[in-house]
Amino acid sequence: MSPITLPAADFLAAWGFLAMNVLTPGPNVLNTIALAIGSGRRAALGAALGTGLAITVWCLGMVLGASALIAAFPLARVGMTLIAVGLLIWFASRYLRRAVTGFAARRRGEPEAPEAKRGARARDGMVRALSIMMMNPKALTTWLTMTAVFPVARAGAGDVAVLCLGACAIAASIHALYALAFSTQAAARGFLRAAPVINLCVGLFFGGFAAILALGLAQPA
Repeated sequence: MSPITLPAADFLAAWGFLAMNVLTPGPNVLNTIALAIGSGRRAALGAALGTGLAITVWCLGMVLGASALIAAFPLARVGMTLIAVGLLIWFASRYLRRAVTGFAARRRGEPEAPEAKRGARARDGMVRALSIMMMNPKALTTWLTMTAVFPVARAGAGDVAVLCLGACAIAASIHALYALAFSTQAAARGFLRAAPVINLCVGLFFGGFAAILALGLAQPA
């Protein structure tokens, strides 16, 4: 395997951004919870594996594609960073709006748990998660941002391998925790009740990330 040349901080920044995305309530998280409720932990753990595999595909495709683009057009890095800043601001605004809406809904009454998906096996859960991840526009925008957060132009084969393996492990582990924890309607309702607070924190996190990237562009090379 090629040596790792990038500092640990570059990996931690990318993985931290990814973890915040994976943690927040969305189609994949709700799918895992619904499988855990209706079909049990094995089906939900299958979904966790499918999510990890899909993340790996996105990671390899986007990072290698971005590396080739920057190698051919060095100024593309600036453009990609500007796109990432815009996407992060968009993410932040969406999560902050969700937080406001969620707090308002919580004042009106406890949110319902997602509808249970019954009769699924582990393989069904994996295929379902793969299909959701590969067709989810959020995954595309997330990885466009990741290619700016992670220094793809300086990354070697070993760095890309470590990034993708780490991304796979993070996504699969988080969804495995959901699969193990949210196997009852009561647990799912408790998680959704906390969703406004989670969305608020994530919105602030993404806004801060956008500011850091923008400041990096403003500094002289």
